[in-house]
Amino acid sequence: MKEFLQRIATILEVDAVGASDELRAFAQWDSLALLSTIAMLDGEYRVNLTAADFENIRTVDDLWNTVQARKRP
Repeated sequence: MKEFLQRIATILEVDAVGASDELRAFAQWDSLALLSTIAMLDGEYRVNLTAADFENIRTVDDLWNTVQARKRP
């Protein structure tokens, strides 16, 4: 999960994020960050999420758990 947290921090242009951090609490969390996250998840984890999927994702940990649940071999 450490690598995942680093990738999210890079997208949000912050030094670090924690699992319990709420994505919407970051000033940098906007439509571009959302699209960048979706692209990163597809490219790095082979998980396809849509913007609508993020309606139920509040924290970084929620996102991690969603990725793990949808990960393809």
